[in-house]
Amino acid sequence: MTDQRRDVTNEVDSVLAALVDPTRRALLDLLAAHGETTATKLAEQLPVSRQAVVKHLAVLDAAGLVSGGRVGREVRYSVRPAGLDVTARWMASLAADWDRRLATIKRLAEAAEREAR
Repeated sequence: MTDQRRDVTNEVDSVLAALVDPTRRALLDLLAAHGETTATKLAEQLPVSRQAVVKHLAVLDAAGLVSGGRVGREVRYSVRPAGLDVTARWMASLAADWDRRLATIKRLAEAAEREAR
């Protein structure tokens, strides 16, 4: 495996591991809907503590899906949509491979059906 392919695989693995948790997906949804906000404001909208939100945000940050920046005494978080780009391209490539395979199966089945007539 090439270094570039290994990097892509690691990045995709990191994103998918971060997104497996429903609380983290909810955090991304909230950030996407409301824009930049604090962990305290996010915790008010979820059934978890502020500390749990901060831990979830750290996982999302490590996966490149959110970023946090200090504004005065607060840390404000926002979505980093580019963090999903590599994963989206990987998924699109995977889907294209399956589409090609299914098209081949369909073509072979149709050819076999024509020959059977």
